[in-house]
Amino acid sequence: MKTFIRNNGLSICFLLLFAGAMIGQTYFGFQEHNKEIIQDGSTAINLSSYLLSGHFIQATFENWESEFLQMALFVVSTIFLMQKGSSESKDLDKEEQVDREPSPTRKDVPWPVKKGGFILLLYKHSLSIVLFVLFLLSFIAHFFGSLKDENEQLSLKGLPFESAADYLGDSRFWFESFQNWQSEFLSVFAIVILSVYLRQFGSSQSKPVDAPDRETGE
Repeated sequence: MKTFIRNNGLSICFLLLFAGAMIGQTYFGFQEHNKEIIQDGSTAINLSSYLLSGHFIQATFENWESEFLQMALFVVSTIFLMQKGSSESKDLDKEEQVDREPSPTRKDVPWPVKKGGFILLLYKHSLSIVLFVLFLLSFIAHFFGSLKDENEQLSLKGLPFESAADYLGDSRFWFESFQNWQSEFLSVFAIVILSVYLRQFGSSQSKPVDAPDRETGE
């Protein structure tokens, strides 16, 4: 068990942080949603109903959508774009290990490398493909949740429902998306630029403390 935790500590830590934050979001979102609908003259709902509500679905996937978009674009952008001095960039002046062609003769290579052909082609781009798919699924779920929440609010006011086609051009939906996208892009910009000049001893996301500012890569 100790070996497992040591070998997977980073993923375990963030999975537990995610679970804790998800519980916090659910608890306080449940309270906030009931407060809002009571103020609108309706009755409070139970937790199981809240988990199926547009309020919960929209709030959850609105954030997942922006995270997966940020990671997908960052992964793809670092193939072609560079930032001199950043630990998050490839070196401008030399070939990187990530650019070498996969060889099936290397020790312990993943099975798609041994398989070759179309399977290898997919595997070579599998990280970005999966991230973009997760973004698309989250985007769809966000849209569904936001539309459902909008219609739930309209129902409380006795107003007609909005169709999916009309809501696709609604300012609320796009405001929800862009307010999250801009923060994710800002955070990427911050780590790319700050890692040029600042250091964190012991972190794989930082250059060595004694590395020159102009040195690029970890």
